[in-house]
Amino acid sequence: MASHGASLAADFEIGSVSKGITGLLYADALGRGELSPGTTLGQRLPLGDCPAAGVTLASLSRHSSGLPRLPRQAGTLRRTLELMLRGTNPYGETLAELLEQARSVRPGAPRPRYSNFGFELLGHAVAAGAGLNFRELLQQRLARPLGLGSTYAPATPAEARPTAVTGRSRSGKVMQPWTGEALAPTGGIRASISDMARLVQALLDGWAPGLAALDPVANFAGPAARIGAGWMTLDAKGREVTWHNGGTGGFRSWVGLDRKAGAAVVLLTATAAPVDRHGFRLLAEIADVTGTSPPAP
Repeated sequence: MASHGASLAADFEIGSVSKGITGLLYADALGRGELSPGTTLGQRLPLGDCPAAGVTLASLSRHSSGLPRLPRQAGTLRRTLELMLRGTNPYGETLAELLEQARSVRPGAPRPRYSNFGFELLGHAVAAGAGLNFRELLQQRLARPLGLGSTYAPATPAEARPTAVTGRSRSGKVMQPWTGEALAPTGGIRASISDMARLVQALLDGWAPGLAALDPVANFAGPAARIGAGWMTLDAKGREVTWHNGGTGGFRSWVGLDRKAGAAVVLLTATAAPVDRHGFRLLAEIADVTGTSPPAP
């Protein structure tokens, strides 16, 4: 484990790696009997009889619900432009605002379609089924049991801890933190490199809550790319890599596991520069040394 420019306890925005954590919490709730694959959003969240109420949590966990990547709403283009020009947070909705968006959305045909919106709803539905809010669920079911003291989901910038690293664009511009009550399950979690290393070790050792989330259950982008509960599994030059990446305005992240070789890599950076290629390459090099997976050709 190594860190350059920040302490091992400094916390970073992990972006969509939050979805992998939400997948673990979903699978853990399944194991507890708090929900089933057929449980719908309307059975856990106050959505009335809107079309989205009939969407199953299982389809959300596999990005196959038919929900859009983001809800269509006034201001989306403006927020995107402000992010690009001023580095502002394009999210920030409350749970009440998220539910109002869900009531106005009509899902499309079920098919593989990556959805930030869907994972927001999934995380809050899982939490509601446990009688908790999402941030409480994160702490009680994952962070505390695994000793992840630097893993949390701030709803506002004021809730960021003194250890929070400031993210920057590729050109060095300071970017606003991405926070929001609604955002947490899909991209609002912060964590330190030491916490993430502890998490992947628990995943490799088989004692992390919701471990079944890593097991692929459906094709996502053809037979070579499959999906479990949020986690992707890819055939990478003869290796089966279970992984997720993340990106916010000023951060990039990558988590990958070669479970057969017993190897894992976590990359967190406070700059909006891609790290996926480095993650896959580093994992292959480590797996060659520590495991039994075949070497990359």
